[in-house]
Amino acid sequence: MSIALSRVTAQGQVSIPAAVRRLLALGPGSVIEWQARGDQVIVRRAGRYSSADLHQVLFPDAVPERRNAADLKDGIRRYVRRRHARD
Repeated sequence: MSIALSRVTAQGQVSIPAAVRRLLALGPGSVIEWQARGDQVIVRRAGRYSSADLHQVLFPDAVPERRNAADLKDGIRRYVRRRHARD
């Protein structure tokens, strides 16, 4: 299904049609990502933050202690019980 068409200039530039800009919520300064899949190219809005950025915000001072799956599930279970406990 085609949303819109664009023409490539001699310098290799492409204008993003308004319909696509609205669909992807693109504005000035937005970054788009190009990904090849076989004979297709996928264009999408790039994420604002990488996992490394998030890790730095969550753990600014040290690397978190490693935990196994059972510990993580237990922590989630305790959090949910505490969060939804009735007084």
